[in-house]
Amino acid sequence: MIVLGLSSGTSTDGIDVAAARFALDGDLVRLAPLGHLSVAYSAELRRAIRAALPPAATTMHEVCEIDTRIGQEFAAAAQRGVRELAGERADLISSHGQTVYHWVSDATVHGTLQLGQPAWIAEATGLPVVSDLRASDVAAGGQGAPLASLLDVLLLSGRAERAAALNLGGIANVTVVRDDAPPVAFDTGPANALLDAAARRVSGGRAQRDDDGAIARSGRVDPTLLDQLLAEPYYRLPPPKTTGLELFGADYLDAALARGAPPEGDLLATLVELTAVTVADALRPYEVTEVLASGGGTRNPALMDRLAHRLHPARISAPDDLGLDSDAKEAYLFALLGFLTWHGVAGSVPACTGARRAAVAGRITPGPAPLRLPEPATTVPNRLRVDAPVR
Repeated sequence: MIVLGLSSGTSTDGIDVAAARFALDGDLVRLAPLGHLSVAYSAELRRAIRAALPPAATTMHEVCEIDTRIGQEFAAAAQRGVRELAGERADLISSHGQTVYHWVSDATVHGTLQLGQPAWIAEATGLPVVSDLRASDVAAGGQGAPLASLLDVLLLSGRAERAAALNLGGIANVTVVRDDAPPVAFDTGPANALLDAAARRVSGGRAQRDDDGAIARSGRVDPTLLDQLLAEPYYRLPPPKTTGLELFGADYLDAALARGAPPEGDLLATLVELTAVTVADALRPYEVTEVLASGGGTRNPALMDRLAHRLHPARISAPDDLGLDSDAKEAYLFALLGFLTWHGVAGSVPACTGARRAAVAGRITPGPAPLRLPEPATTVPNRLRVDAPVR
């Protein structure tokens, strides 16, 4: 079947859409990419989302309006994906929506909230929609993250060397796949979240990010500020663990700079080093030899240079080497989750999320036609192969 995955990360840049043809072959999932596209949020909706994110106060009216408008813009993006990527032949939509809150205290996740009403997507496309993909893992005692660990474990299993997958979104997360022990996955800390907040701060809101790492490259690391940031207790929590803008948001940066900020180049260089150090420190105990990096942060040369230095002798590669486009990896992940849910297969790895059991992910919103689910799969897949697309 052909499934579209829709996602929007913590940077709230917009909507990533990926289409793929999936098949189950015993314990193997076959994924044939059909392409991907990115659709920016409207400027008005992006401002509304960012204005409602923690620690901002908001109202139920605003939550309802944002939920509806995200659903509508996801619906328009899905229509484009069905038309441009799937040749009008898609069978299912899987939508992550937009995370607006992850309720964490004392290293325990109590709840998670993704907005983007799926009924709008089902109505616009005429297809069933799988959504709310994190809540079942949380209800089973898990962190609800990183969901990317499912794709990472399937994709990296059976490799000769110990490998890790690294996603550099607003938050950085890693998955380590080992032959001699269960996999492990967790959020390491901020990737683009603080860098983007700093870019907005030094530009007076005119820039949303440090394009090509130009500002960071113009400065030097401030060791005093770096030590202050590295004192954050989150980094010393054991996995599984998860975090988000609730901790590493713009207010976190403001508090860190309350006694004075270094020059803008030094500030961005220090935040680049913070991400490089915390990722490398998180992976060091696992002695990985290869790190497959994806996400928006891979387009920041300053960050990738420092990661390469800190991760050495492990080499950095990309999911593209395995046939999966780095820019669309998360959207393909959510397409995979929707496909597995449709076949009654769990969508998380308890060893990675900390859940008591592997739960089937999400809920299904029907399209205009009655739901006709297939018989649940009798074999749980443990491998994924990326095939050449066959249209």
